[in-house]
Amino acid sequence: MRPSAEAGSGVWGGWVTIEIRPIQPQEHHTLGELTVEAYRALDGAQLGAYADELADVTARARAAEVLVAVEGGLVLGGVTFVPGPDNPYAEQLQEGEVGIRMLAVVPSAQGKGVGRALSVACIDRARDRRARRVALHSTPWMKAAHRLYESLGFVRAPERDLQVSPDVLLLSFVLGLDR
Repeated sequence: MRPSAEAGSGVWGGWVTIEIRPIQPQEHHTLGELTVEAYRALDGAQLGAYADELADVTARARAAEVLVAVEGGLVLGGVTFVPGPDNPYAEQLQEGEVGIRMLAVVPSAQGKGVGRALSVACIDRARDRRARRVALHSTPWMKAAHRLYESLGFVRAPERDLQVSPDVLLLSFVLGLDR
């Protein structure tokens, strides 16, 4: 079953039955902690002060659309959907593009389709908005995420890579959308 914004829930990969929906205010703290935990668990992760931004779901939810994956009342993961280049969470988005930021899945649910469902929900929202492309950045140590993005049709766009610090290069991925 392909996850979609219309369906809202389903079984992904035969593992987990989840609902994808906008975050509720009482879930902000949980998603913030989960996001920091998931990023810190990555081999090679260098968060520094970025951990504070990852944890501040309330600020993200005020400026962009934050979606969560929930099963049985438990938040398994979340993602920030950036609606366009004028949004404060946009990273080098161009006209006609939307973005995906801060995708995170609790380590115990990784590999079970949660990240895919969250990503597809963002792609569906992009299509609903008639966006031309979906763009995102990922760190070199997020290998599993790269495989996920490529399986969804994203392609590497090295010309759009972003050096955010002397030690951290963000790799760009772009998905063209058929209109």
